[in-house]
Amino acid sequence: MSLIFDFFFGQYSDYGTVDIALEIIAIIFGFLSVWFSKQNNILVFPTGMISTVIFVYLLFKWGLLGDMMINGYYFIMSVYGWYVWTRKVDETHVTPISIMTLNEKKISAAIFIATLLFVYLVYKTFDKWTNWVAYVDTITTAIFFVGMWLMARRKLENWIFWIIGDLISIPLYFYKGFTFTSFQYLGFTFIAIFGYLAWKKSINKSLQTA
Repeated sequence: MSLIFDFFFGQYSDYGTVDIALEIIAIIFGFLSVWFSKQNNILVFPTGMISTVIFVYLLFKWGLLGDMMINGYYFIMSVYGWYVWTRKVDETHVTPISIMTLNEKKISAAIFIATLLFVYLVYKTFDKWTNWVAYVDTITTAIFFVGMWLMARRKLENWIFWIIGDLISIPLYFYKGFTFTSFQYLGFTFIAIFGYLAWKKSINKSLQTA
């Protein structure tokens, strides 16, 4: 039993109690945010903002620049998403769940490519381009940037990007030594799958009643 515990949580022996507590708090609010997103609930944004602020601090402290930028971007997009989700498209309706338009697909591709280049330059500038983790970080950052933008715009396809990014992040964070965060992404994967199904059902229902 001790060997199993050490395998999963031994890396935390060098961490301060405050940092461990902050990571757990950030994970709890992260779960709440993803759950509220699945429920199509506006609380996705305030809970997500609390989680991202904590993670920005922790990731900066741990020197994980790519992950830190992801969370900083999440915070900014949460402000934007909060506005979009509450913006009325007419006198009685707010922005509905919908699928991507052709223009949004083009913008998503541009965000993905621009993020790859941006993260690469940041890693090169800070001399962090040292192993394969940097390559994977760059890709997941681009995936999550697109996913967050689509979620802020209430697009069904945001869940596909979250699922792909989460599946990559599970082993990646475990390898980095952040077991709690790795478990978080495992939970995120299941919620994202159900989120996709729930949002798709909502779209189908809207089409049937239109």
